[in-house]
Amino acid sequence: MAVPMLVDLYYVNADWKVFFFCAFVTAYFGGTMIFTTSTKSMDLTPKSGFLMIFCCWIFLSIFSALPFWLSELDISFCDAFFESVSGLTTTGSTVLVGLDTMPKGLLIWRAILQWLGGIGIIIMAFSVLPFLKVGGMQLFKTELSESEKVIPRSADFAKSIGGIYFFLTVTCAFFYHQTGINSFDSIALAMTTLSTGGFANTDASFSNYTSYGPLIVASVFMTCSAIPYILYLKVLHGNTTAIFKDPQARLLLKILAVAITLIALFLVYDKGYDPDWSFVHSMFNTISLMTGTGYSSTNYGIWGTFPIIILFFLMAMGASAGSTSCGIKLFRFQVLAAMVFSQIKKLLYPNGVFIPYYAGKPISDETSASVMSFVSLYILCFVLLAIALAFTGLDFITALSGAMTAISNVGPGFGDIIGPSGNFKPLSDASKWILATGMLLGRLELFAILVLVSPHFWRR
Repeated sequence: MAVPMLVDLYYVNADWKVFFFCAFVTAYFGGTMIFTTSTKSMDLTPKSGFLMIFCCWIFLSIFSALPFWLSELDISFCDAFFESVSGLTTTGSTVLVGLDTMPKGLLIWRAILQWLGGIGIIIMAFSVLPFLKVGGMQLFKTELSESEKVIPRSADFAKSIGGIYFFLTVTCAFFYHQTGINSFDSIALAMTTLSTGGFANTDASFSNYTSYGPLIVASVFMTCSAIPYILYLKVLHGNTTAIFKDPQARLLLKILAVAITLIALFLVYDKGYDPDWSFVHSMFNTISLMTGTGYSSTNYGIWGTFPIIILFFLMAMGASAGSTSCGIKLFRFQVLAAMVFSQIKKLLYPNGVFIPYYAGKPISDETSASVMSFVSLYILCFVLLAIALAFTGLDFITALSGAMTAISNVGPGFGDIIGPSGNFKPLSDASKWILATGMLLGRLELFAILVLVSPHFWRR
């Protein structure tokens, strides 16, 4: 909170007092927790791990909402909490309007929330979730162990990943600046691009840029951040082909290439759009939605049914585990496909023994069940969120796309209200609380929250 406070002081905005007060309150409560637990020692059990993850993200969201709530924006705590959750979960949905004239401190605060949320989910994906066996994430225990041969401690592992994340952010800001974007916006956009968060400094997102430069820079770095960060670590330690050998990274690039080509061809031959415009905007918006960033360069809601269906499924699919992106994650589809092919072979050859593989290694029954449970629960939660949103009075398209964009942590939905040209501000408080819950569910891989409502969790 010191950074936006200093920014507001530099631009002579009174909100610096708000950030100072919020920093003091947050430091007081955080410091109290540190001092009261510093003499205690305990092992991280699965139960305490789930509880730690839940409490961290809930309390961070609450304290991060304070600057929005107490600032000159004069918004309700519901709106402030929604914006805070959207930032930390790197969703990118916003209830704020007038971003073009908003104080710089609040703009950089939104970017900081997404940037910290992005690195937080990367570290959690490799340091916590594999050992809690959430949704098949135990597959990545091996990758973490291999990396720890070079970097033995988890803290050093986090520092290494954080260094890569910081370097890519600085590089992205440099290239944004080279396209003509001012220094402040370049830094803020770089932070929300590498976190695949999607908060922009203008209400129009990327549609106010007349050149293709910013769109191309964003597309490149959104893709970079959708690739597992542990692969960059392997490249730095001599494995230069790690990215091209990784099954998630290869599948991500293939899907993006096919989807971008199909949508661009549709826009050219069915809609009659200019080929260059069609390719650049289909590339930018396809990458933005599949990686869960949520930027928009145009109102893709009017492109037609064919592109919308593709984009809707890409929103749900998401990108790679171990990246800043969201959604179901590609590795789960790969595990399911391996299981399906294995079952087909068993039907054809009843006496044969066929074992599904992922990345050249056999998939255990425990991992298979975990992945299937996650996908089933993901679909169930999506349906329940859509029904709950419809119950608050939202139309079918808004409720359906709102549920998907929340649980997939994407940002904009479809329709006139929350589409790429809309905003979440007109929604009722009930809808916003439901969407905030969906964002947290999606970001924390469902089980990390839902396990807490089980009576078995609280038994000794």
